[in-house]
Amino acid sequence: MWSDDAFLMLPQEQRPAKFFEQVRASKEVFILNDKDGCVMLTSDDEDGVPVWPTASLAQMWANEEWSDCEPKAIDLDTWLSRWTIGLSRDLLCVIVAPAPGEDSEVMLPEDFAEKLL
Repeated sequence: MWSDDAFLMLPQEQRPAKFFEQVRASKEVFILNDKDGCVMLTSDDEDGVPVWPTASLAQMWANEEWSDCEPKAIDLDTWLSRWTIGLSRDLLCVIVAPAPGEDSEVMLPEDFAEKLL
């Protein structure tokens, strides 16, 4: 598995492929969670749940307004059986390994699920 620094040093367009490689190997994704549930990112075009391949990458986002959040691991079986359906129902996207100040890959939950397999 790559280090977080090596992951962040990849050009943005290469990060999604490395994300899926790491997640398939570890069989889990990470979200940020607080007492109210998972955090969401919003933009003019879409709303979505950010996901990361490691707890430490997710933890990098736990600052300022998300300072009370903690990384939470979700195993792939749970993601595929519950999260994909729930996000689709709620018309939310999946934001793949966002990095501060950069555009991120935004995917429909079904497309994200296909890449996990």
